[in-house]
Amino acid sequence: MGRVNGGRFYTRPMAVTSRILAARGRRQARELGIDPARIPPGQYLTKGFPVLTVGPNPPYDLSRWDLRVFGEVERELRLSWEELMAFPQRDVVADIHCVTRWSKLDTAWRGVLVRDVLQAAGVKPSGKYVMAYSDGGYTTNLPLEAVLGDDVLLAHSYDGKPLEPDHGAPLRLLVPKRYFWKSAKFLRKLEVMGEDRMGFWELNGYHNDADPWREERHWF
Repeated sequence: MGRVNGGRFYTRPMAVTSRILAARGRRQARELGIDPARIPPGQYLTKGFPVLTVGPNPPYDLSRWDLRVFGEVERELRLSWEELMAFPQRDVVADIHCVTRWSKLDTAWRGVLVRDVLQAAGVKPSGKYVMAYSDGGYTTNLPLEAVLGDDVLLAHSYDGKPLEPDHGAPLRLLVPKRYFWKSAKFLRKLEVMGEDRMGFWELNGYHNDADPWREERHWF
């Protein structure tokens, strides 16, 4: 981020950092035989899976757990774990990109398409946006069209195994075309909204749209 000095906001340090990391990411890709075009600007590659969470991992009991879908829908849903698992399962391999500048390629996920659950709820014509709610109070918002793609999951498994608590167990969003804070961990509710509202990080300065290819990291 830039610095505030005497009431003026300076973006140069952030721009310099972005260029340095972009060059690093392209160099890493070439060394690994990967097309550098897969790396968004300002990102570098990681082989690990860094853990970033607001607050402690919440406990859960699958016998009591449910996922609620409400708002601008014809039928509000409250799905048990078993009911969610009865939906068609989808495997997705996707590159993911964190606003803190790491990217991880070819990550393997399994879950239920968000689109299928929203179709079951029946989104009203007035529904234009979605707010995701996590255990612990975290929220993040997305345009409705952003969650209807073939790669957007209610993900319960990663790399062939159930999600670990650090990565959002038992269920998280996967929205690969947005910075990874939009892929909310510990997911419990989806609200379909007629008008947009910002979530936790969006209210705290992160960009509302979060497109990594446009480096939409912050709204200021």
